[in-house]
Amino acid sequence: MKKRIGSYPRVRAEGGGRGVVSQAGAVLLVETVRKSGLDQAISTALTPWRKSRAVHDPGKVLLDVALAVALGGDCLADVAMLRAEPGMFGPVASDPTVSRLVDTLAAGGNRVLTAIRQARAHTREHVWKLAGDTAPDAGGQVTVDLDGVLVISHSDKQDAAATWKKTFGHHPLMGFVDHGTGGSGEPVAAVLRAGNAGSNTAADHIITAQLALAQLPKAYRRGRRTLIRTDSGGGTHEFVGWLAQRRRWLSYSVGMTITDAIHQAVLKAPVSAWTPAVEPSGDIRDGAWVAEIAGDVLTGWPEGMRLIMRKERPHPGAQLRITDADGLRLTCFATNSVDVPIAALELRHRRRARAEDRIRAARATGLRNLPLHDTAQNQIWLEIVQIALDLLAWMPMLALTSETRRWEPRRLRLRLFSAAAQIVTTARRRRLRFARHWPWTGVITDALARLEAIPNPG
Repeated sequence: MKKRIGSYPRVRAEGGGRGVVSQAGAVLLVETVRKSGLDQAISTALTPWRKSRAVHDPGKVLLDVALAVALGGDCLADVAMLRAEPGMFGPVASDPTVSRLVDTLAAGGNRVLTAIRQARAHTREHVWKLAGDTAPDAGGQVTVDLDGVLVISHSDKQDAAATWKKTFGHHPLMGFVDHGTGGSGEPVAAVLRAGNAGSNTAADHIITAQLALAQLPKAYRRGRRTLIRTDSGGGTHEFVGWLAQRRRWLSYSVGMTITDAIHQAVLKAPVSAWTPAVEPSGDIRDGAWVAEIAGDVLTGWPEGMRLIMRKERPHPGAQLRITDADGLRLTCFATNSVDVPIAALELRHRRRARAEDRIRAARATGLRNLPLHDTAQNQIWLEIVQIALDLLAWMPMLALTSETRRWEPRRLRLRLFSAAAQIVTTARRRRLRFARHWPWTGVITDALARLEAIPNPG
């Protein structure tokens, strides 16, 4: 009788295998690129930067890096993962070619950034039309969340500086379109800033909001159907005034810093002014109340602005701040929305916390660090990260259903993209055969069938 050694079966490894594709589930992203027309849009946008007699198209090279980042890569050299599978990803440029292209695009400055962003905006509008009822604008409104991201740097890169959290690195400001409870979100703006950039710098918020609006279909670039949400970093006179300007007419829900005047107004608010806060299910939220504050605290702010206060019993172990009162945590936000109960407005603003989920996904998709040295190069890297996040948002929107639509990048990689398959050629067509025993093979094949049913871009 033989004794077992260890808890796992012993497997001997050897090289020389043929016809097996690793990361075969990434075909979902490749099909998303093809069906959305993103490859054609990026290739056309970068035509001015293609050198004569170049073997590799700049658009294809940039998309290859974005695909590598979407699959978990965090530097330019990780494109080698695609180069090892030419049967699925086609010819992939060498590392020096990729590096030279990034240098060329970085030298192009705003012209390159504008070209890439216009290609993404054009593709985004097309994808939303294809998505139909699952698109972010299916309800007739689009919500854009603005938030800052701290990216730690472990070396002295250009514009790296001490941050307000006593770390060292950069402080980009990003914008995300919220897909709601049925989906995730997609990036629409990323402005690279020095590590010591302020959290409430109005000029940076305005630039980020402009870039975000330019990514939306034209119908949502102005008007009440577009909601801009921020934390208290956006609660400045200049930024709120910009949002409320005539001919822009944007809806906004902006966190506010509790000043002494606001604090005194809250203390004077009668008990009858407070109404219970609500949960997403519609039930009353225990230990939380909301009220609208008016009067002198609105002096100097744009006409039509409403100030909504919220008080809530703090969580066990939470420390109260000097701006809290009567043992309750106080927060407030400003909005110009009318004809909506203040409890519903407060719930809508509270859902801004989903931006933290988008930031977590961005950190897991190339934003854990900025791998290059120059600021211009790292701004190109930010565009690559956004393309990768676009693909990770568009693929579930077009191909996945129910719970799988809400999977974050790490879960998509673990369950779908990491699946291996055998590549075979029959009737002059290449096919991927996924293992029957893989628990999520059915999810992959069903998603591919939905993508194949989408008409090819004209």
